[in-house]
Amino acid sequence: MEVILLERVGRLGQMGDTVNVKDGFARNFLLPQGKALRATEANKERFEGQRAQLEARNLEAKQEAEKLAERIEGQTFVVIRQAGETGHLYGSVATRDIAEVVTEGGFSLDKRQVLLDRPIKILGLKDVQIQLHPEVEPTITINVARSSDEAERQARGEDVSRPMDEEEEARQEALETAEEFFEEGTDVPEDVDTTEEELAAETAELSEDEAEAEDDTSADDSDEESKS
Repeated sequence: MEVILLERVGRLGQMGDTVNVKDGFARNFLLPQGKALRATEANKERFEGQRAQLEARNLEAKQEAEKLAERIEGQTFVVIRQAGETGHLYGSVATRDIAEVVTEGGFSLDKRQVLLDRPIKILGLKDVQIQLHPEVEPTITINVARSSDEAERQARGEDVSRPMDEEEEARQEALETAEEFFEEGTDVPEDVDTTEEELAAETAELSEDEAEAEDDTSADDSDEESKS
């Protein structure tokens, strides 16, 4: 079917172009969504009469989309899903799911604006383009994880498709303890150059020393009871 494009359509052409497309694509997508008109003589005359108005409307819509794109470009949205130890989801994350989580994040979005080749079926970070306008397609990141904690770890670059070993768990626990300690209002002297990893190590050592001290105290108490 030959149609006149009323806006830019990827891989087809720009506004005003007359192109040949498959009948089904025209009937199911281009025509009902107002992206094109059948290329009849009457419609060609109608388009030429409205071209200036359509171009002005398109420019206004593009400018609004560009403003929104500046706010949403590079944003990360978390999707929580169940998955196996290898990271494969029990299900998938589709365009509808992405549109919903982005809308919940404060940006109104329709699933048809999500440019996703195929549903996401594995944990991790996925860059996804969204179409705010035929000429404005910012990129967002979808963080698919089993929990908020895993999403934070993935955002830091960790691989959560396998469980943490004992050493990693101890290190993570020590880091969290150190963070809680400083969140309570303890100030670090400006001349102290200490990384989070070093703080975690020191915290872990202190915990071990305290545990040993408790064991020694318990042993002394047991000896005194035996003597008495």
